[in-house]
Amino acid sequence: MRTTALGIDRAVGMLTTMVLIRAFEEKADELFAQGRVHGTMHLSIGQEAVATGVCAALRTDDYILSTHRGHGHCLAKGAEVRLMMAEFLGKDTGYCRGRGGSMHIADVSSGNLGANGIVAGGLPLATGVGLSIQMRRTEQVCVAFFGDGAANEGAFHESLNLASIWRLPVVFVCENNQYGMSMPVGRSMSVERISERAGAYGLPGQTVDGMDVLAVHDAAATAVGRARGGEGPTLLECATYRYKGHSKSDTQRYRGKDEVDTWRERDPIGRFVGVLEGEGRLAPGAVRGLERDARAAIEAALQFAEASPEPDPSTLLDGVYAGE
Repeated sequence: MRTTALGIDRAVGMLTTMVLIRAFEEKADELFAQGRVHGTMHLSIGQEAVATGVCAALRTDDYILSTHRGHGHCLAKGAEVRLMMAEFLGKDTGYCRGRGGSMHIADVSSGNLGANGIVAGGLPLATGVGLSIQMRRTEQVCVAFFGDGAANEGAFHESLNLASIWRLPVVFVCENNQYGMSMPVGRSMSVERISERAGAYGLPGQTVDGMDVLAVHDAAATAVGRARGGEGPTLLECATYRYKGHSKSDTQRYRGKDEVDTWRERDPIGRFVGVLEGEGRLAPGAVRGLERDARAAIEAALQFAEASPEPDPSTLLDGVYAGE
């Protein structure tokens, strides 16, 4: 039984998280189509297993740094969905008082140090957080999520190199969803697996099935254990897929429907439900109740956000400059 080590409550909790992430993003897609969201957004529908599997291996006081495609990371790390929805709609009751929106949500109370609209922008920040942890001797861990496109940025190589030299407690998690915007990963690098790049910096590298939440969790738990034990960083590549376009302006002419449908057949939620039902840890059809609960939570969060005030223009510079 693959979920024996997790325990039934924890396993079902992971499924609940994945279902909540999917429900949030489906509602986000709907709200954007209705013109109720400022700017653009980037959905991770199909990638839920990565955020859930990794964050389930972390302690509450561990840290993450996220990406422009970061709704799932935020929720998986324990964000309150009401405050997240308020931030998504740019309301003053949101985590960042409406200033972060979709791409820059942060929840320091749960260890989420923030999403980042700069590709690879979170990696050097994670290295700095890792150094802070090491200096404070708190035995915490920092996870840096990033996409396959970020693996071709200089910040990726610099961060891995420095983290390896100083044996920092950082886990670098690459969500390889096969495309950097419209560029197929196979055309942007000559190695078959991004995890192979770890060898250049003397740290372990592993590629796992990012559509399998248990495989992600097992690999993440090992990497987190190494980091917490003072053994240094790990590069974990999760092969996954986004069902939606890069952003809302993406016409997706670089891929066909058959490709998307093929990946949908490996849907991480459906696969995990199959495992849990097969092991007798989830009653057949019980996932429908989880989905109803998730949708209800999202609707309640939306009502809270819609009833919340817009940010006061007079507070525009709050947090920009230091006080006297």
